[in-house]
Amino acid sequence: MGLMVILLKSIIKMLLCTCFPVTGVYPVRPQVPAVAGYEGVGEVHSLGSAVSNLEVGDWVIPSPPSFGTWQTYIVKEENAWHKISKGIPMEYAATITVNPLTALCMLENFVELTSGDAIVQNGATSIVGQCIIQLAKIKGVSSINIIRDRPGSEEVQEKTKKLGADLLYTESQLSAKNFKSLLGDIPEPLLGFNCIGGDSASLVLKFLRLGGTMVTYGGMAKKPVTVSTSSFIFKDIALRGFWLQKLMTSDRTMVCRPKIDYLLRLVQDGKLKYEMELVPFSDFNIALDKAMGKLGSQPKQVIRF
Repeated sequence: MGLMVILLKSIIKMLLCTCFPVTGVYPVRPQVPAVAGYEGVGEVHSLGSAVSNLEVGDWVIPSPPSFGTWQTYIVKEENAWHKISKGIPMEYAATITVNPLTALCMLENFVELTSGDAIVQNGATSIVGQCIIQLAKIKGVSSINIIRDRPGSEEVQEKTKKLGADLLYTESQLSAKNFKSLLGDIPEPLLGFNCIGGDSASLVLKFLRLGGTMVTYGGMAKKPVTVSTSSFIFKDIALRGFWLQKLMTSDRTMVCRPKIDYLLRLVQDGKLKYEMELVPFSDFNIALDKAMGKLGSQPKQVIRF
């Protein structure tokens, strides 16, 4: 049995990995000391003689994602890797499995959206937020987007609108407003996404229509989601939560891989894009500071080996 396990393993040379810091309360953390990294893209370096679905030179991504991708080489069984096209821009291959997949799953898993519907979200400038805007547009679904007030917000708004955002407001623009009057021809949203919490989550709730659903997938403000009694009684609002890792267990991996392939095809077709910055591994400390927001708003940091 031990020999067979060795024969089924592959050696992957990692090419790019994401810089993905975990802050606050998180239910799963690697035991320290540990190797950093959670997603990335690598090239098959060598194979055990019993490996049948990979060839030397193939590009692969860890599927499901796993801790410890900040390594020059990784040795794992072939079923731990998902082969992808080498025509994909490498930085997108390295980053497709967490943020874009989160956006797609949230759009598909909670309510049935059809062309002409609308969604609302806070954190619209995050990678997940950018992907939600573009994926919703592909489905014919309008997006109402809320961003935080900060210096340079006008430039941020312009970039977000170019991605396809239908409506875009800063949090301060929404204070004491008649929310329905802001929608114009866009219907009240059926689905909302919250990654911030606190007052920003309340703004998402105010936009939702009768029977709408708000999905919380983050809490960047580290403040609780507070819901009025009237939202439950008179609007019948539903509150749900989303954690991608629950869908990325080994027994459900094959369900997620077609979704990843779909997202990568959108990237190839120029229909899905987001900002990234490639950083040599020697500067990983700078990338980490940027990823944690210590140097202001920055593109997604991708480590190059």
